[in-house]
Amino acid sequence: MPSVLPVGDTAPEDGLLPESARENTGRKFGIYVHVPFCRVRCGYCDFNTYTATELRGVKQTDYPDQAIAEIRFAKRVLEDSGIENRQASTVFFGGGTPTLLPASELGRILEVIRSEFGLREGAEITTEANPDSVSEAGLNELQRAGFTRVSFGMQSAVPSVLLTLDRTHNPAQIPNVVNWARRAGLDISLDLIYGAPRETIAEWRVSLESAIALEPDHLSAYALIVEAGTRLERQIRLGEVPAPDDDLMADKYELADSMLSSAGFEWYEISNWAKSPDHQSRHNLGYWTGEDWWGIGPGAHSHVGNVRWWNVKHPAAFAARVLSGVSPAHSRETLDSDTTKLERILLESRMSSGLDVNILESENRVRVAELIADELVDAKAAIGGTVKLTLKGRLLADAVVRALAFS
Repeated sequence: MPSVLPVGDTAPEDGLLPESARENTGRKFGIYVHVPFCRVRCGYCDFNTYTATELRGVKQTDYPDQAIAEIRFAKRVLEDSGIENRQASTVFFGGGTPTLLPASELGRILEVIRSEFGLREGAEITTEANPDSVSEAGLNELQRAGFTRVSFGMQSAVPSVLLTLDRTHNPAQIPNVVNWARRAGLDISLDLIYGAPRETIAEWRVSLESAIALEPDHLSAYALIVEAGTRLERQIRLGEVPAPDDDLMADKYELADSMLSSAGFEWYEISNWAKSPDHQSRHNLGYWTGEDWWGIGPGAHSHVGNVRWWNVKHPAAFAARVLSGVSPAHSRETLDSDTTKLERILLESRMSSGLDVNILESENRVRVAELIADELVDAKAAIGGTVKLTLKGRLLADAVVRALAFS
């Protein structure tokens, strides 16, 4: 089942934000649209997604109107809370599988965002897509609607690995969808996952070679995480498949970084590489650097000023609330300065741009020298006032964060 929502304060039904949420001077604004539908639930996934058998009468075809209802609700809440309207710098359709909805419906949702909030010139508009959920005509329609970028869930080029991950697409289809997207004029990102049970280093190399050969603009390589409550977690617990091997995972990350660097990609976040700064995911950068965003849809999270909230999870509960004009938020929290600082350390230390040493407490600043000695932090950058991870530091990022953030 999907992961459990965080614990927080009860969110008001009118959705109004406190005065402190107006503290957003200079922050950009993004919109995330969660489409909570998948044809098949992958055994490793704990995202808030649902297959047809899990929807309990909820119609997928009704969802665009529900998402639109929250978009219009968001505009009213921000206005009534005294927060100045900002055009969206980025819009990201994630899931689930957004492209299970017709391209015309994704375009209709985007048009309402444009009419309600406006889009900044050059706004980045992304949709995630499974390779078996798009057509050439559909990708062309998305581009005409204003989408600029598509992120394909490639995951692997090896059929046996895809089978282990419960992915349904044929890897032979990947070149086709990439070429369709390129002809449509869309920027292309590919998502890979390494560390599937029994995946060899040779098989991971095949996936990397296949992805690089397609010449995407951006590539993400995520380590497989065994989430509690997933089918994969149960299989490992019962001894049906082996648990990920930490040493092998590290070898696979190093291989990815080496091959991607040789192919002209530069890492800008531990799991993300781009051909140039222009091709970095600006939407995700907004998350990592503390910008504001409103999350549309069941289970979606939002952040405005110093307030963060998250919506009810099930599509039926979400629909009932937004269609009656009530906030779909389940709970929220007001972030204090200590929490904001901690999250900045957690996120910015994972980025190639690094973390300003001056944000650290004095006792943690002293530890930077130890991290340099352990070859986890770049010495030259640290002398200049920025904590930047070495390759070894990226492999041990959690340990670096503990040293920087906790006493």
